[in-house]
Amino acid sequence: MLHEEIEIAQRQVKTDAYQMSIGEVVNMYRDKEIIIDPEFQRLFRWDLGQKSRLFESMILGIPLPSIFVFEREDSKWELIDGLQRLSTILEFMGLLKTPEGEDHPPSFLQETRYLPSLNNTVWEVSAEVDGLAEADQVGLTSDIKLAIRRSRIAVEILKRPSDNNTKYDLFQRLNAGGTPANAQELRNCVIIMANRNYYDQLKNLSETEEFGLVTAMSSDQLEKQKPMEYVSRFMVHLRLPYQNNLDVEEFINEGVIELAGGGVTNADQRAFTETFRLLNEAYGQGALRRFTDGNPGGRVSLAAFEIIAVGLAKNIDSVLARASPLAYVKNKIQTLWAHPEIEQFFTAGMRGTTRIQRTVPFGADWFAND
Repeated sequence: MLHEEIEIAQRQVKTDAYQMSIGEVVNMYRDKEIIIDPEFQRLFRWDLGQKSRLFESMILGIPLPSIFVFEREDSKWELIDGLQRLSTILEFMGLLKTPEGEDHPPSFLQETRYLPSLNNTVWEVSAEVDGLAEADQVGLTSDIKLAIRRSRIAVEILKRPSDNNTKYDLFQRLNAGGTPANAQELRNCVIIMANRNYYDQLKNLSETEEFGLVTAMSSDQLEKQKPMEYVSRFMVHLRLPYQNNLDVEEFINEGVIELAGGGVTNADQRAFTETFRLLNEAYGQGALRRFTDGNPGGRVSLAAFEIIAVGLAKNIDSVLARASPLAYVKNKIQTLWAHPEIEQFFTAGMRGTTRIQRTVPFGADWFAND
């Protein structure tokens, strides 16, 4: 059985590899033959020390890790892994474009363990260099520039007709271990790779006023893409049954890829919009918080989100058909917290796989009954 699974999986992947100079790779980017999606660039987080050590490696002739690309139908290469390295090189040379398509300011380097004289080094002395006065800049000499351009890097190519799901999986596996992009930032990139329009639809939903009021995200949660995470989870739990052999993150990842094929349907959008309209009208930012003595408090948890928001959404048509949908929702939320089984969903240390097998079905039943 294992040998058969390996053989099937291997047939889904077709690869090739080239050794290329940094100069060749840079020229391909300049000619728009290597594509970095603007949303991927928002993950560009290397600090000055990391950037400087990369150039130290190139100058000293230390081999660089491979970059991975996906060969598109138009034969252009879509970057899967190597964003930090390639972006650092392009930024330093003054060739990197911002996500909005503007010229990114060139960067400078700091001293490293083996090359302390790299301090304040720039590719070209310029007033455009970000954060360093022109008088303090030290331009690289032509021989060192040439050595950097001639540095070699391996390019691993996932070639057509490799399965698209292989591309998404490879992107997540390769990027999950580097300078931290969190799970949702990586998931955002995967959604974009699957269907850019679906990403835009989810993002628009995550920015709706009622959703924002109910989930009441902090600035740190907004920075970590929590609104998109909650919208992604909402859509997957709304439409797809949980496969209990999958890790929760893997289930959500595979779910959004599956749903991306059809985009956000009118029914999906209605369920989302009406759910958060009712929750906002019922209790606002208290709608997903634990009630104690009739008053909401504490934090919004995934368990509460899965029981209340997803449970309501799964029953939205029948709820809206009631004589007083708002009164019904208010009562169901308030009485939920007095239910004798409620504590089973909030046990400390509970695995996510166990939790969603309890919360999602319970919420669907809770809002289906009087």
